[in-house]
This record gives sequence, C-alpha cells and structure tokens, in this order.
Amino acid sequence: MGKRTFTHGQELERLLTTEYRVPLWCKFTKAAKTYELIQPGDHICCCISGGKDSMVMALLLKHLQRYSDFPFQVTYLVMNPGYEEEHLNLIKSNLEKMEIPARIVSTDIFQIAYMQTRSPCYLCAKMRRGALYRIAKMWGCNKIALGHHYDDVIETTLMNMLNAGSFQTMLPKLPSTHYKGMEVIRPMYLIREADIIAFGKTADIQFIRCACRFTKGHEDGTLTSQRQATKELIAKLKDTYNPRVEKNIFAAAGNVELGKILGYVSEGSEHTFLEDYEIKKNLQNEMIETTSAEEMAIEKAIKEHRDFVIDDTFFERFGG
Repeated sequence: MGKRTFTHGQELERLLTTEYRVPLWCKFTKAAKTYELIQPGDHICCCISGGKDSMVMALLLKHLQRYSDFPFQVTYLVMNPGYEEEHLNLIKSNLEKMEIPARIVSTDIFQIAYMQTRSPCYLCAKMRRGALYRIAKMWGCNKIALGHHYDDVIETTLMNMLNAGSFQTMLPKLPSTHYKGMEVIRPMYLIREADIIAFGKTADIQFIRCACRFTKGHEDGTLTSQRQATKELIAKLKDTYNPRVEKNIFAAAGNVELGKILGYVSEGSEHTFLEDYEIKKNLQNEMIETTSAEEMAIEKAIKEHRDFVIDDTFFERFGG
C-alpha cells in the first residue's frame, strides 16, 4: 500500500494539528466552545485582509468545518479596498498555497478615503466595516469572523484605560447594531500573536503586513501608532514589573467586581456606586448585628495587640 500524499494546503492543515496543535488548534477550538461562537447551521463570513491573523483564521475555520461534529457553512471573503497589485497578488498566492476558496470583492474605498484631508484612516475603517456587513448580508451569512487575537484584546483593554478613561475590552462576540441577526465573532480570541507569526515562518508563507497607502514607506517603524506603542508598553511591563501582566490584563476584564468600581455604563445609561450605597450599607449593618461580627472583631483585636498607648498632647493643646 503506497504512502498517502497530501496537497500543500492539506499539509498546512496537518501542521495546525501536529506541531501547532496546542498553541493554535486547541486554543481556537477552546474559544469556539467557551464563548459559543459557532452553532449548527451557521453561515460564517470569514473576513480575510491578507495579513497573518486573518489568513491563519481562514485555515483554522477550513479545518474545523472539515471535522466538525455539526454542519456549518463558511464563505471566505477578501475585500479589496484598492490594494496595489503587488499586495493583491501576494494575497492570491497565499490563497492558492492554503487552498482557501475565497471570493474577492473589489471596492474603491482607498480612493475615496485618501481624498479626505482629515482622518482618512477613520473613514477607511468605517467604510470597510460597512461594506463587510453589506456583503455578508448579501451572501446570507449570519456571522462575520474577524482575526483579532489575544494580544489585540489586552492591547485594546489597556488603550481604552490609558487613552479613553474607560474600562472596556474587545469581546469574543457581539451582535450587530444595524443588521438584524448578524453577529461578529473572534475565534482567534485565545491565540497569541507570537504563535501566529511562528506558524507563518514554519509554513514558509509571507503575509502582507500593511497594505495601507498612507503608511507606505514607513515599514521601518518611523510611523508609529497607539497600538504599537501599547504593545511595547506591555512588553516593558512584563519585563520590569510583572511577568504575568498580559494574563492579568486579560483576566481583569472577566473579574470586574461591580461593588468596587465608581460607576459603569449599561445600555447607554450611566450608573454610580452611590445609587445603592445606602441599601448596601444598611444590609451590612444588619448582618453585623445579627452575627455579632463587631463583638468578635473587637475580641480578636484585643488578643492580637497590646493595650493602646494614647498621647493627647496635641489634642489638649489644639482640640480642647
């Protein structure tokens, strides 16, 4: 019996479940199960920008669909906002290597955005997001998969705190505010960026880094961003402050103690800790009284400390 041969795309899928089983495949499936990202009958629009994150996500979704316990559909979308030919050709080359059955939709988003003298990046992102939702809806999809990973999550959390004075994170899924029945999912939520980069090197695949015309010519890092600065800050904190700082930032978003924050916003309404402060205080006092907590606390303190020595010199001079 002859040795089974695999296509290049199949070899890459095998790599996901062998050498990169723990850092990529297991974390991918864990996120899908933990956050209930994929359900039977879903039609997912896998959004591919051509960068490392979305390309690896596409390969993971392709493999998951092949071996899933339940049926779901995936349509792979490459939305071309006006890439230069070299970038688009690289994306097409990678789709060929990874055997991703993507559909390429060309738009004039770059052309429109760069006609703006102010905030072209904001307009570009807004238009790309709008086009993405419209295409997904047109194709009958009920979910849009984006390639944001673990590092994106902690960077976003810290950026919101430092730049916006707000404690909010990037969620693994959220419903659309404009398209009925549409959800955004982030199946790469638990995967580290370093492992995605390592996979690309092992697979010998070159992904596009940034196809934005505005940043062209700044690949050497002379044009920095808030996200890059935050990435460097986290790395420095990990090195000089606490080696668990990344895990702690991630965990903090799931360990919020509402009784110990000044306020929060829910459904557009602001709430303050003072709203139920008196109620909580009275309930606490009732509990102290019914459990004799005060008497026990005093008794414990007396046993632990010697008698107090009180100096009334300043009290007698100035407080009389």
